[in-house]
Amino acid sequence: MPSKRVVITGAAGFIGSHLSETLLDRGYTVVGIDNLLTGDTANIAPLANRDFTFIKHDVTNYIYVEGPVHAVLHWASPASPIDYLELPIPTLKVGALGTHKALGLAKAKNARFVLASTSEVYGDPLEHPQKETYWGNVNPIGPRGVYDEAKRFAEAMTTAYRRYHGLDAKIVRIFNTYGPRMRVKDGRAVPAFMSQALRNEDVTIFGNGEQTRSFCYVTDLVEGILRLMESDVHDPVNIGNPHEMTIEEIARTIIRISGSTSQIVYRPLPEDDPKVRKPDITRARTLLGWDPKVPLEEGLLKTLEYFRTKVV
Repeated sequence: MPSKRVVITGAAGFIGSHLSETLLDRGYTVVGIDNLLTGDTANIAPLANRDFTFIKHDVTNYIYVEGPVHAVLHWASPASPIDYLELPIPTLKVGALGTHKALGLAKAKNARFVLASTSEVYGDPLEHPQKETYWGNVNPIGPRGVYDEAKRFAEAMTTAYRRYHGLDAKIVRIFNTYGPRMRVKDGRAVPAFMSQALRNEDVTIFGNGEQTRSFCYVTDLVEGILRLMESDVHDPVNIGNPHEMTIEEIARTIIRISGSTSQIVYRPLPEDDPKVRKPDITRARTLLGWDPKVPLEEGLLKTLEYFRTKVV
């Protein structure tokens, strides 16, 4: 029996490359698509001699893939505040046009479809922790709106394809994830704190450091995504670690485990930055039997090991 074939858009990105690797480990064939706007071929270079094909392509244009496809995983998008502030229009286009083209491929191949959505669809939430039934508190014209609304539109488009075309489509709402292959200049908390700590520079916290995040190690996230892919679940599912901590706590933990001499400095909080972020993962636990397994310090040490090879 031929192995199942999966197409991943955004395959050269942080999460996309981990998804590709894990699918290959599980006997799938993978076709990776990426325009390398924020992805990096170094992330997928180790997959070159495996059952992996790479296509350099902008998914806002028509996507053509020969042969049968079991699933389409749509991961293409800038995904950090630095990216979508620098690339606002490509962010909107990949959320809208890219999602439309990826859904079109899934429909043409009669494949299942998984959308990488985000906890950002909840905006600066007025409900805590965030359940999938929460509609969110998003500023559509704020600086983060290009990402938040692109993903909200992508969810609406995915749901329309499921209802109108009967597509086997799923939506995963990803909460803060960290691990090897994050970019040093990603702009998110863990890479920023690690690169500063490894250089013994001041570690910059925006705001008073009391805002919270919930950090999930990438292997846990990938396990949740693949369980959703092979499930019969069609409602959105939060995948993230419900262990909530303040930004200051994560910064101090990274300084300590890296053996750094860095001091913490505080800068003004960016506009519309969420004050709290914590997933309610009841749905993932109940429907997928999924729970994060990797303790924070263990995941941070593995990530630090990677960053030590990248930070000069």
